[in-house]
Amino acid sequence: MAKLNFGGVEENVVTREEFPLAKAQEVLKDETIAIIGYGVQGPGQALNLRDNGIKVIIGQRSPSASYDKAIADGFVPGETLFSIEEAAEKATIIQYLLSDAAQIAVWPRLKPHLTAGKALYFSHGFGITYKEQTGIIPPADIDVILAAPKGSGTSLRRLFLAGKGLNSSYAIFQDATGKAKDRVVAMGIGIGSGYLFETDFKKEVYSDLTGERGTLMGAIQGLFAAQYDLLRKRGHSPSEAFNETVEEATESLYPLIAENGMDWMYANCSTTAQRGALDWWKKFRDATAPVFEELYDSVASGKEAQLSIDSNSKADYRVKLEAELDELRNSEMWTTGRTVRSLRPKN
Repeated sequence: MAKLNFGGVEENVVTREEFPLAKAQEVLKDETIAIIGYGVQGPGQALNLRDNGIKVIIGQRSPSASYDKAIADGFVPGETLFSIEEAAEKATIIQYLLSDAAQIAVWPRLKPHLTAGKALYFSHGFGITYKEQTGIIPPADIDVILAAPKGSGTSLRRLFLAGKGLNSSYAIFQDATGKAKDRVVAMGIGIGSGYLFETDFKKEVYSDLTGERGTLMGAIQGLFAAQYDLLRKRGHSPSEAFNETVEEATESLYPLIAENGMDWMYANCSTTAQRGALDWWKKFRDATAPVFEELYDSVASGKEAQLSIDSNSKADYRVKLEAELDELRNSEMWTTGRTVRSLRPKN
């Protein structure tokens, strides 16, 4: 483990140079990894582990679209694809990658298979951090670990195939065997992480829920909508409003930020753009800071977790979710976006 300096703060980081794939393969050579759930994170992590020479099986409800996807990805019923209970029984490391709501529902069926010496692996700290609300309380004689890629399973797989890596956090909630550290780092390398930074379950879920509701999804949609609606109200066409709000950001500027940082992007824009951005960014920071304070407090208090649990456990959840997604999908901004994307030059 290396100590790296981030803005004057030292953090524990594991890189692929100090913990290469060969070491991860050695640590995991006698392990059987069961991935429970083949939805958002499951496919990317499963395929990357398998391609890295690590023994992987899938536990998934049948019939289901996810079960069919696992078959399409080369997992074989009765050999590498099983029911949730059978996969958990066969495994030494169980990757619990169902949705938060599904983890709660399946927990009573999974727990009997968490026998001494096994490891229970998460990619999100929700179930353990809010255990009083979820009921997910693991036995004391197993390892409980976390490796959380900082992006979707699709991105994890895409970057892996491109020879790159998606950074991940890692955490140990419970080390019953004395092997939890090696296990979690080996798993993090095995799933294709670029590097791994240390956290704990609570910090992972607090930052994750804040990020999803904030700059990753909620806040960015809110900012896009506010600017788009303003431009339309002031007489700009849908195409012009969308291009100035979304297309230029996602296709031109955000990639530059990802590659070189915000300072570099500012330095390589016009002097007019530089001046305006430097004059206005602190106003936006100060305007949104109270909202972020409210958001973080809601996450830390467990309110966001309870809202999610209550909503996702309702029988009509999917119907209501689709209605809310349709509101976004059919808004003028995003119907304009579909047209704009269709006009991009094809390679």
